[in-house]
Amino acid sequence: MAVKTLVKMASLKDYILLTKPGIVLLVLITTLTGMYFAQRGMPPAELVFWTLLGTGLASAGSAVLNQYFDRDIDALMERTKSRPLPLGSVAPSHAFWFGVSLLSLSFLIMFFFTNPIATFFTALASFFYISVYTLSLKRKSPLATEIGGVAGAMPPVIGYTAVTGSLSLEPLILFLIMFIWQPPHFWVLAIKYAQDYKVAGIPTMPVARGIEHTKVRTLLYTAGLLPVSLLPYFYGMAGEVYLLSASLLSLVYLALTLRFVFSKEPKGGFLFFYSIIYLALLFTVMVFDMRR
Repeated sequence: MAVKTLVKMASLKDYILLTKPGIVLLVLITTLTGMYFAQRGMPPAELVFWTLLGTGLASAGSAVLNQYFDRDIDALMERTKSRPLPLGSVAPSHAFWFGVSLLSLSFLIMFFFTNPIATFFTALASFFYISVYTLSLKRKSPLATEIGGVAGAMPPVIGYTAVTGSLSLEPLILFLIMFIWQPPHFWVLAIKYAQDYKVAGIPTMPVARGIEHTKVRTLLYTAGLLPVSLLPYFYGMAGEVYLLSASLLSLVYLALTLRFVFSKEPKGGFLFFYSIIYLALLFTVMVFDMRR
């Protein structure tokens, strides 16, 4: 009995790993931010629950299907070869139907408990991540990161439309912040694992254009993030505390990127870590200092 239980627990852990919980958490934070701005405060608890559940399941399902379609190249890279599918701890067919089930449940929840517009943007985010990024661009073009970033920038829009049932400039500003944040966040990782991607035949920016070119593009995006991060203040979404915090956070991000660009050390581990902290703090302060 004890052995069977351990096997079941290990299997459950593998399925959880397939959903990329860390990414799901970031998706939930940014979705809730969109909801908070739409309501100018915390929306009804029932709507928050269903929206976060639906969005979280969509993110999880998309992550599972991404790993299903990428299982061959994941097996070739040091960073990903220990994932459940390359290891063989989860059967590919099981992973596929697990991902499809999560996505199907997500769309049903969003349709019946939010509204058609929020459901549309949830489906659009999943479509972009699976079809446009994973299946169409990832193995063919270094532009996959930038174009595929549409999917990762969609959660605040989903959260906002779940509350209002309509679009406005506010969720588009949040979308723009996340859209510009994603490429430099990923390229630091892509530089660190450039050899991995080369072996797997994935034309990421460092593989296709070189590390120095990628560093320059990383710097350009990070520099562009500074003025864009201040838009919530100038549009009247957040106050002076946010203005100061966003300025400091973005300047530190820019300084760290400059150090990374001119460094001989290609890893950039701390810069990658800071990029995650940056986004989480930016959105947290934005909510804290929201103008009602």
